[in-house]
Amino acid sequence: MKKLVLLSFFALFLISCGSTKNTGKVPEAIIGTTEPPTKKIDTHNNHRNSGRKAKVVTTPEIVEESPKEIKQEIIAYAKTFEGTRYKYGGTTEAGMDCSGLVCTAFGKENISLPRISRDMATKGILISFKDIEAGDLVFFKTSRRNTINHVGLVVESKRGEVKFIHSTTSAGVIISSLDEAYWKKAFVEVRRVI
Repeated sequence: MKKLVLLSFFALFLISCGSTKNTGKVPEAIIGTTEPPTKKIDTHNNHRNSGRKAKVVTTPEIVEESPKEIKQEIIAYAKTFEGTRYKYGGTTEAGMDCSGLVCTAFGKENISLPRISRDMATKGILISFKDIEAGDLVFFKTSRRNTINHVGLVVESKRGEVKFIHSTTSAGVIISSLDEAYWKKAFVEVRRVI
């Protein structure tokens, strides 16, 4: 009788061990996808022998913005500085110059540009005026020296009218139109960075 009981326990032991065997099957929800599962186990919050269940954490989705969306973010940020006074070399709400405004707005989206407008005019690609879009940079020569010394960020281009945000010595950060005689005469070129 003892042998029969021992054999029963041994058989039960073998059966129970076999039931925990890993079959190596991939869950059906993952088959046929190249995406990782949307949930993972956070092993950092597990405590040995604590009896707690592992915390389930949703994996963040990585969403890439289109160039158009990035341009809109840059424009929106630049507009937050409207009314800021002009300050040579400035890049903050306390005051900013034209290239400081553009550098700060693009920098918010981790796009690095030279700090001086004439150096900015060497970046990106030259665009025909008829192809101008919001987010492009417009460059001007406003002094007697024959060199680019002013930059603005196009905020709108509709029905042939181009509006741009920039920082002027007289009014600080404002939105102007290329239809204004002063800016039309001083205009040099348009460049696209994004």
